[in-house]
Amino acid sequence: MAETITQITQPPEFIEAAGKTYLTDLQKAIGEYKAADLSQTMGPQFVAGLSPLQQQAIGQAGGLGSYAPYLQQASALTGPSAYQAYMSPYQQDVIGTTLQQYDIQAAKGIPALASQAIQSGAYGGARQGVAQAEYQSQSDLNRAALQAQLLGEGFGQAQQLAQQDYLRNIQLAQQAPALAGSQIAGLTTLGGLQQGQTQAGLTAQQQLLQQQQAQPLTAAQQYGAGIASLISGYPGQIQTGTQPSPSALQTGISAGATLAGLYRLFGGKQ
Repeated sequence: MAETITQITQPPEFIEAAGKTYLTDLQKAIGEYKAADLSQTMGPQFVAGLSPLQQQAIGQAGGLGSYAPYLQQASALTGPSAYQAYMSPYQQDVIGTTLQQYDIQAAKGIPALASQAIQSGAYGGARQGVAQAEYQSQSDLNRAALQAQLLGEGFGQAQQLAQQDYLRNIQLAQQAPALAGSQIAGLTTLGGLQQGQTQAGLTAQQQLLQQQQAQPLTAAQQYGAGIASLISGYPGQIQTGTQPSPSALQTGISAGATLAGLYRLFGGKQ
């Protein structure tokens, strides 16, 4: 009858010993890593805060509302009496002096009428009275027209100045927040660069602490990779073979040899 034979070839003893040591070191490294305080390598301490320039930009955010006073001033210039604040304080003096000069010039025409009446022989008569009345009436109309013209010019000038001031306030209301926004944007950009540099330093510090914390586990893993490489060079093997049954002749010889040995053992002779 055939017999099955199994032969097991194990890796060298030094590899087996290294594997046992690796398992011990790996378990220890895993335990240390689990017991480590992860809050030392994770948390808000590794997040960069606002830079000074960013804080300055936030402080100037109120400038975005700087348009409000200009809009209030512009609104005050839209009423029917807005021009009054722009009337010249010397207007009445100018009008009074102009009318005074007009009256002087108008008075100079009265003697000319009397002279004409004398020459025409109507001095003291009704025609002279009518001529003087017409002259005075026309003079009064001219005087009123001149006064109205001076007042109209003053009003138009004041209204124009009020309109210019209104437009100026509207422009300032538009420019003020734009300038503030531009300054805030510049501070934010520069502050972002500062914050990024600070964050890079904190990230590098965090990575260093994490590597130091995981160093035993990393070393154990690298050690295990080396052992795995050795095992792959000296693999264990299991070989299984079948041995054929002995023939009748081999069995007889074996039995005879066995009987002969027993006979000699008990003192028999060959």
